[in-house]
Amino acid sequence: MTLDGNPCYGACDLSHVTGTDLLVHIGHTPLGQDNDERVLYLPLAIDTDLSVLSAALPLLEGRTVGLVSTAQHAHLLPAAVAYLQERGFDPRIGGPTPRTPLRGQVLGCSYGAARESNAPEILFLGTGVFHPLGVALATGARVIACDPFSGQVEVADPDRLLRQRFARIERAKDASAVGVLLSTKTGQRREALARQLVSLDPAHAVLVALEEVTPDALINLGFDAYVNTACPRLAYDDGIRFPVPVLSPAEYEIALGLRSWDDYVVDECE
Repeated sequence: MTLDGNPCYGACDLSHVTGTDLLVHIGHTPLGQDNDERVLYLPLAIDTDLSVLSAALPLLEGRTVGLVSTAQHAHLLPAAVAYLQERGFDPRIGGPTPRTPLRGQVLGCSYGAARESNAPEILFLGTGVFHPLGVALATGARVIACDPFSGQVEVADPDRLLRQRFARIERAKDASAVGVLLSTKTGQRREALARQLVSLDPAHAVLVALEEVTPDALINLGFDAYVNTACPRLAYDDGIRFPVPVLSPAEYEIALGLRSWDDYVVDECE
């Protein structure tokens, strides 16, 4: 047995350990397009107390509500449905989708299940603010984030993130050289998109293939700005760590004047 000591960010980032007959990938569900029989996925399901939902109910403005979570808590959503129905709500769960095999499951790169709920308000059950902000941007719905560990409940407000993104777009407009990042990771390689983005401004944009997108790597490359086609979280979640603007594909189109700010969309992998 070989233990791969490299970092792993999800099912999009399978190990490159060679000489093995079977890869055991722990913690994540498979992506829909991955049917490699040599990969065994062992998702991690974490049980938590659903009492956090009681704190979320006063924040709901209507009776129709969508439910989403990450792979670690998606198995709790049926119980959450029962809890809400007993209190007169109309809970809805979307999915599965081609990229998320569990009903109600969202990824940092895929919010199809949230859209399929077709609900004006959505409860996110899980930790952190990135996923609920992504759900809000992807759906336009009002999103209440429910952290089952801390018990904290809050309405996800993407306004601050959007202001930060607008500032980075404005900075990128002055870039004389732009690197379009192409990931070499198995589930993050969006080559057709990367090449299409280079074609939008071939006089200034260059395709750059990278395994790990890190601040040091971008400093060494020396471009004035970058466009990210690897994991969408890199631009949004890690943007403050990078020395120069790292834009999403839609943000790059805004910087070039090919898309209006009113037509802003969050980056997702298909």
